[in-house]
Amino acid sequence: MKIEKEKLKLYAVTDRCGYEYGEFLKRVEAALQSGVTCLQLREKELDYDSFLSEALEVKALCKKYNVPFIINDSVDLALEIGADGVHVGQEDMRADDVRRKAGDKLIVGVSAHNVEEALAAEAAGADYLGCGAVFVTSTKSDVTPLGFETLREICAAVGIPVVAIGGINGYNITKLAGSGIDGVAVASAVFGAENVNSACGELKSLVEKVTENG
Repeated sequence: MKIEKEKLKLYAVTDRCGYEYGEFLKRVEAALQSGVTCLQLREKELDYDSFLSEALEVKALCKKYNVPFIINDSVDLALEIGADGVHVGQEDMRADDVRRKAGDKLIVGVSAHNVEEALAAEAAGADYLGCGAVFVTSTKSDVTPLGFETLREICAAVGIPVVAIGGINGYNITKLAGSGIDGVAVASAVFGAENVNSACGELKSLVEKVTENG
């Protein structure tokens, strides 16, 4: 299964941001209504059954708004519920093992932090790359930000779409113009926003400008 570049423009990665579950789901739906083009469900602390239950609810919302639904890390869960794809980091299952297990049933996204990792992921069958962190981020405290030149080198080196991730918000997103990215991944900039709808609208408009000339 492949994913169109246009579907990677505004890629939301879920973040509870301290909200109760019901409010979190409302925020997910608001994001899907307001410009998010792809959604990844990321839950590092939940047990399998709880993750499964949440994934089924979020999958239904994504289907309602015709937005690709990606599961973070768990290939087994993605296959079990019929998600559109899975995203793995360098410390998770190897991309070629993911592809072997999933065949063509899943979109496979892989995190990459340099050209070597990007080329290896592409060769292993990745459909897109998530590259970062491009800015300091609260989601991962132990990550050194990826330089603009490295991001640009990755984009020039691979033939699959590249999504920038990490600390991106409405104030710094324009700094990524000219890098060659196909989209941006955002978490707290959407799910922690006072108004999710307006935050998504603003980010969607900005990412269109950032990606229009590559």
